[in-house]
Amino acid sequence: MRGIRIGASVADPGGMSLDALVGQIQAAEKAGFYSVWLANIFGMDAMTLAAVAGGQTSRIEIGTAVVPTHSRHPLTMAQQALTTQAACGGRFTLGLGPSHKIVIENMLGLSYARPARHVEEYLRVVTDLTRKGKTSFEGGLYRVNGSLKISCGPPPPVLIGALGPRMRRIAGAIADGTITWMTGRRTLAEQVIPGVRAAAHEAGRPEPRIVAGIPVVLTNDPIGAREAANKTFSIYGTLPSYRAMLDAEGLAGPGDLAIAGDAAEIERAIHAFRDAGASDFHAAAFAHGADQKGSVLRTYELLGELARA
Repeated sequence: MRGIRIGASVADPGGMSLDALVGQIQAAEKAGFYSVWLANIFGMDAMTLAAVAGGQTSRIEIGTAVVPTHSRHPLTMAQQALTTQAACGGRFTLGLGPSHKIVIENMLGLSYARPARHVEEYLRVVTDLTRKGKTSFEGGLYRVNGSLKISCGPPPPVLIGALGPRMRRIAGAIADGTITWMTGRRTLAEQVIPGVRAAAHEAGRPEPRIVAGIPVVLTNDPIGAREAANKTFSIYGTLPSYRAMLDAEGLAGPGDLAIAGDAAEIERAIHAFRDAGASDFHAAAFAHGADQKGSVLRTYELLGELARA
């Protein structure tokens, strides 16, 4: 679609085979998507999957959306990202985020105090290592002196989830932009994109990349589809960072944000994100109706057509 790159989402809910997941990435490339974005939740490790898929694809960008920062030391993260970039032949993008308090504290037993400061220091170490191959960083949370020597071509771009004001400054000033989820067009246009762009300009950085992730389904029952989306994505209505984005948009739940309708409606909605300033649209097709699998396939077929256009 003119003016905006369209990517597909691949998520492992747990229990999917490696071959099946790689097959989804290959199918996205064949369909004409510009990019594919791999969730890193409770299934397979997203960067390992990206590295495997990189050797079995030739054109499509493969990114993570997103890898949690707390669970990997930034030097280890940079090392894996550079290795994954080598495996992908220069087509890898590292999407990072601090995750959520319920995951970091309740599941991992780590501190979630001061997440924005954590991300800022973490990003400085990661980008030093990926861009320059070495770092000597002294911060309040991290003190890292080290180097990496990995042949991978250009360094992988680094995006972060930038929902709050400080995270937007970090996305523009240190990272290469932002990849968002459950964030509406108006909130992107009025808050997220201006904040990221201003920080990039002030820091003398290039124009930041803005990737907007939204649930999508091709359907003739948009009301029922939004009800389905409220159930499928219900957790995002309770996590504080995403709840804040829904509130900023004036929406009750995730289903209100979902794009649900016919081909013309989906195309109009993606145009609206382009007009808001997004450089990329990251579509997460979800199931609705009696033919659950078919609804996802039909949605991705349409999105592939728009991506090729």
